[in-house]
Amino acid sequence: MIKIITALDSISVLNIDLFQKGKNTSDFYFSTVQNHLIVGHRHLEKAHRHDFYATILFTKGSGVHEIDFQKYTVEPGSLFFMSPGQIHSWELSSDIEGYLFFCLQDFYELHYVNQKLRNFPFFGSVNFPRKLQLNELELNENLTLFQELEKEYHAQDIMKNGLMLSLMSNIFIKSTRQFSRDFDHLASSASLSYFKHYQEFETLVEQYFTKEKSINFYASLMNISSKHLNRIMQTVVQKTATDVITERVVLEAKRMLMYLDESLVEIAFRLGYEEYSYFVRVFRKTSGMTPTQFIKKYKA
Repeated sequence: MIKIITALDSISVLNIDLFQKGKNTSDFYFSTVQNHLIVGHRHLEKAHRHDFYATILFTKGSGVHEIDFQKYTVEPGSLFFMSPGQIHSWELSSDIEGYLFFCLQDFYELHYVNQKLRNFPFFGSVNFPRKLQLNELELNENLTLFQELEKEYHAQDIMKNGLMLSLMSNIFIKSTRQFSRDFDHLASSASLSYFKHYQEFETLVEQYFTKEKSINFYASLMNISSKHLNRIMQTVVQKTATDVITERVVLEAKRMLMYLDESLVEIAFRLGYEEYSYFVRVFRKTSGMTPTQFIKKYKA
């Protein structure tokens, strides 16, 4: 097994330049999984974060891929999406094969002015699954797109970036449709409208979650009632608005427990909890373990 998971006192943030090896462009990177593990092994041997968006397709082998403390199985047809800032690590079999590409936000969004990477549900929400398991037909269709993207990445033809961006969009759009196969509530136009509200809510939560945990606060900023906000959350992610806020706080707590050298009391205070005992109750209710148990599990 290729083991690339280590408990840390600090989580490194990898930037795309680390993998380019003299490439002229520093905003896009493409590689086979096999070569990526060889070239980047010294950077990948520990759990880490990225400052870019990542898409990874596995075509052979097996393993476990952990993203923000959520474990996913790896098998042929496993397609993963990661956003900047997410912590991930993996343990992969020695026969692992596949393809991956990384891009900075500007590389995509300077070309597609009206299309944002966050508009794709797997990039736009911390609550959305990061793995799509493709069937044989879907795998073959995606494999063709990835291989075309690989060819274009290494070529020096006219309008190279335009074609690469088109292939990326094709992968993202097809993946969104394939995800909707498992999440029927994303398919209707009404639900798509709800998803936009949900993205707005998550953006606000990202901005204020350490200070504001009241549903009324966010509903007011969105000019909707708390009842309607909860209805949106139930439709999109089958959770209450309070659940979404609390889970975001606990995710940040887990990240901080992993890479900040601070006491549990200090971390609780940074996250807006003046009473440490209440923070512990919230953490345990959401994650099924206390902060101390979490540290023992991930730093053992």
